[in-house]
Amino acid sequence: MRTKSIERSIADTDDGEHSLKKNLSALDLTVFGVGVVIGAGIFTLTGRAAAEVSGPAIVFSFVLAAICCALAALCYAEFASTVPVSGSAYTFSYASLGELLAWIIGWDLLLELMLGASVVAQGWSEYLVTLLEQFGIIWPAATAPGGVVDLPAMLLIGALTVLIVVGIKESLRVNLVLVGLKLFIVLFVIVAGLFLVDVANYSPFIPASAPIASESGLDAPLMQVVLGMEPSAFGVAGIFSGAALVFFAYIGFDVVATTAEEAKNPQRDLPIGIIATLIICTVLYCAVALVITGMIRYDKINPEAALAQAFADKGQAWMAVVISAGAVAGLTTVVLTLLIGASRVVFAMSRDRLLPSTLSRVHHKFRTPWLISVVLGVMGMLIAGLTPIGKLEEMVNIGTLAAFIMVSIGVIVLRRKRPDLQRGFRVPFVPVLPIVSALICLYLMINLSVLTWLRFAGWMALGVVLYFAYGYWFSKARREEKDQRSTVGEERH
Repeated sequence: MRTKSIERSIADTDDGEHSLKKNLSALDLTVFGVGVVIGAGIFTLTGRAAAEVSGPAIVFSFVLAAICCALAALCYAEFASTVPVSGSAYTFSYASLGELLAWIIGWDLLLELMLGASVVAQGWSEYLVTLLEQFGIIWPAATAPGGVVDLPAMLLIGALTVLIVVGIKESLRVNLVLVGLKLFIVLFVIVAGLFLVDVANYSPFIPASAPIASESGLDAPLMQVVLGMEPSAFGVAGIFSGAALVFFAYIGFDVVATTAEEAKNPQRDLPIGIIATLIICTVLYCAVALVITGMIRYDKINPEAALAQAFADKGQAWMAVVISAGAVAGLTTVVLTLLIGASRVVFAMSRDRLLPSTLSRVHHKFRTPWLISVVLGVMGMLIAGLTPIGKLEEMVNIGTLAAFIMVSIGVIVLRRKRPDLQRGFRVPFVPVLPIVSALICLYLMINLSVLTWLRFAGWMALGVVLYFAYGYWFSKARREEKDQRSTVGEERH
């Protein structure tokens, strides 16, 4: 399979009308990462996992999930510091595993980021309508979530698309303000909750193990259908089940790598941004987990609105307004960063001519891939506004985990193929840690439903068809190979 050399990938970043402005610092990248990872899940997923599978030991589940993510994060950090080019896992795979696998992972990332932005925009819309209702403003049902069209979600994506076109630095200034507001609200909730904690609710910290009512048919987890493994709740097994559930609260740190080309000092700043994001988010998740399970006994937690209901039960119903505001701010940053990530992946694929090269032209003034941003923005608006996504949220998860596996394997391959490369950051204990990372991600993937796997296979099959219909023939790497062969042939004659 054709691969694209690291030197060639880096040289492409200086290609006039296809180059991006380098102006992001380690702080910008960290804010970017925290902005996409900390979303509404901190207010809802934490309580649901504690109530249904782990109890107060959910804090151990978060630590375990963080360790799993850290392994993948280390692999991303090494690649991003070695190949500081837009495209994240797509670019890394092109350099190590070949063009076809790079296309597949790029297609996979597009699924993760584009669909993810649309799903989160719908969640943002629900929180916005709820927040407005708390101030006595009723949004028309026909254009609200679940209506004929989800207008708030469409307006959000449209506004953020304009911001992304104007510039990455401008986008991150808005992101910085919203992340600051979000973190203030999260910290406020943690501090306020600490005064309402009843230590007796932590007993038992690890509840006794109990069976879970299993799904059937296409909704059953793949591991249950193929391996006959029945899921269980609570006990030590519940901690691992909780880790599989809350793992998805960390999804998003990999988006930092998509902005590699726009970092001022990628060898230093990218590893800092990726790892700092993971550390900050882990501390916040564990703190919220301890507050929820301390305020309300785990078997009394409302899985649908954990924090809001916990404060209401303690006579602090006004906190629902604060939590809704935090979710609105939080989800805005998530949609923004996912849209930016999607545009950078498509930008890299277009610059390699696996997609039409016109898409990768940057705006003469803003130096951003404006056409890609507009196309993805319109697609996102249509998906978020007109599609009842529902269980397709799992598609985001399986796409992310597939990317993690490819990056983990890619680190091992590139170490062997190009040991001479300067690496700003090196994963320790290669190949052991990358292999463990890939296996953990595979385990989490088989926890997803059979239907999700079938949908994922269909999306991947469509991607392969598109590659052989267009990308294979117009690939820049293929054309360069043909030119080299022609030159060699002429010299022989």
